[in-house]
Amino acid sequence: MQRINQIINIVSNDKPVSKETARILRHKLIKNDFIVSEKFEPNANLIICIGGDGSFLRTLHKYNFPDIPVIGINTGHLGFFQDIAPHELDEFIFRYKKGDYVIDHIHPLEGLICTRNSCIEVLGINEIVIKGLKSTTIHLNLFLDQSFLEKFSGDGLLISTPTGSTAYNYSLRGSIVDPRLNLLQITPIAPINTVAYRSFTSSIIVPNYSTIKIHPEYTYENSVLIVTDGTEYKYNGIVEVLVKLSELKIKLLRFKEYSFWNKVKEKFL
Repeated sequence: MQRINQIINIVSNDKPVSKETARILRHKLIKNDFIVSEKFEPNANLIICIGGDGSFLRTLHKYNFPDIPVIGINTGHLGFFQDIAPHELDEFIFRYKKGDYVIDHIHPLEGLICTRNSCIEVLGINEIVIKGLKSTTIHLNLFLDQSFLEKFSGDGLLISTPTGSTAYNYSLRGSIVDPRLNLLQITPIAPINTVAYRSFTSSIIVPNYSTIKIHPEYTYENSVLIVTDGTEYKYNGIVEVLVKLSELKIKLLRFKEYSFWNKVKEKFL
């Protein structure tokens, strides 16, 4: 059995079903000798996120990717990150106390956005997107390490982790990637492939140690938008974007029978 008096953070979105699930969960955890913090406790033993995939991602971003295992309870729609249904709270607590779980580690993307004046770092669990502002066509010079690949023309480029391959990447017809593979995927968004413009029309798979470098070409000033896990960033005069896999590790608590491909079949097929 796990030791008692562990501190647990419960993070919930504002939906009534999520708030009610959080209330019930808090009561059950306290009854089982856990300490449920009123405010986010950075030294907690576990984060339980109640909501959908968006809530899960926002929680990790909000608390700066804490070095605490995290698990999700699905009260949303797809719930790809979430492993627990609201009716499984008792089973979850029982198995958690027994130590009947494993910790999976995933690496987010690290993006360095350089303007004429400074460089800003952003992180993305699923993806980092470079696209045109206000749906304008964008022209991006794409480099892999020191090699020039292409001058991309279209709506933008998406760079995803294996974890993010089932998210926005999948809707762009990118490949679903087993998270046990350590790699990055570059997927074009509405590429233009004509006599005038030649762009890749399928996703590109590159090794995890690759550095992806993008130099925008401006039709007019400030036409580039950076999006990480659905959050938009607007910076004036972006001259270069560098993307690579971060050394940071995010800890996902999973039940031992967790299967990525069973989850894919359940959610998509």
